[in-house]
Amino acid sequence: MNPENVKRAIIVAIVIGTVLNTINSYDVVLASNFTLKNTCKIILTYITPFCVSLYSSIKASQAK
Repeated sequence: MNPENVKRAIIVAIVIGTVLNTINSYDVVLASNFTLKNTCKIILTYITPFCVSLYSSIKASQAK
């Protein structure tokens, strides 16, 4: 696994995760309603684009 792929995936996760959390969970954040369920949803919203981006980068590197 290339460190550059991981770095790129982290950046994508931060940007896309923040946009998705703003769309989907802004009411939770504004109301400070952080239950375990809401917190897990917010964390998973960052993990999902990280995994997709990293997987895509690895597959693209292998195709060369």
